Amino acid sequence: MNRRWTNSTAGEWTKKRVDTPERRKENKRTKIFACLFSCAFLSVLVQQAYAQDTLRTGKVITNAQMVGIGSINQLDTYLSPGEYRGSELRYVSHSVRENGSKISRELIHQAHLSLTRNRAENNREIGGLYNFQYNVQYELGEWQLGNGRLMLKAGGGADANIGFLYNTRNGNNPAQAYVNLNLAPNATAAYRFRLWNRPFQIRYEMQLPLVGLMYAPNFGQSYYEIFSKGDYDHNIVPTTIGSAPSLRQMLTFDFRIRHTTVRLGYLGDFQQAKVNGLKYHTWSNLFVVGIVRKFSITKILP
Repeated sequence: MNRRWTNSTAGEWTKKRVDTPERRKENKRTKIFACLFSCAFLSVLVQQAYAQDTLRTGKVITNAQMVGIGSINQLDTYLSPGEYRGSELRYVSHSVRENGSKISRELIHQAHLSLTRNRAENNREIGGLYNFQYNVQYELGEWQLGNGRLMLKAGGGADANIGFLYNTRNGNNPAQAYVNLNLAPNATAAYRFRLWNRPFQIRYEMQLPLVGLMYAPNFGQSYYEIFSKGDYDHNIVPTTIGSAPSLRQMLTFDFRIRHTTVRLGYLGDFQQAKVNGLKYHTWSNLFVVGIVRKFSITKILP
């Protein structure tokens, strides 16, 4: 193969391959082989995905899209020593996936915005947070109760949060960032019954973060110090149920209007922590309303 010696910018001699017809043919063969390999690999992935989907035939998915509105009480001593009270707007996507066994999966997405004021009515805080939950639950049992059936489930999974809180009057440190990840057990009780020949359901769910990791500045530490000096002051803090006692619960009532299932209920979200000499809490009490859809995945015959 032809080579040519060239002088590099660093003053060292290096060798560079000359572009020849043989070299172009070799590159073309390599590209063709890579393309064929990619197509074969993609075909295998598609076949595996199809096989997995056929194994999952009969899976039932119950999804609820809800909007919540209500009151919120916030405290973040990094920004202010006093409590702020106001309103919160929240969107909730709640999905339960069942496959005919006693094990089910639960995926929850929540996004909420808050606007609060201090007691003196001369300052505001604006907050936003996204929450994701992935839970695996086991059916403990189902019992006949009255003219309905009561089902109990228990399990747990991951609870992740990312968000911010902005104080409109602070100069040096006007904002606070929230990032945390928890291992959280949960439990569900659902009572299905019929009344006036119509189906109804009352459902209660609770989640209790057990252990996790939380990002938090130290008391008196600025974000400039964090960004310039790194995690010198233990800004990634392990949390437990003792340092961050929190509870998230939801009580809902499902009923049908024509062919649509409507969900009404109450969502109580009480998150709090005491780490790095700082205190946090966010207490939300919300009324939720939404639509419930239930559908199943069935095998499509060739």
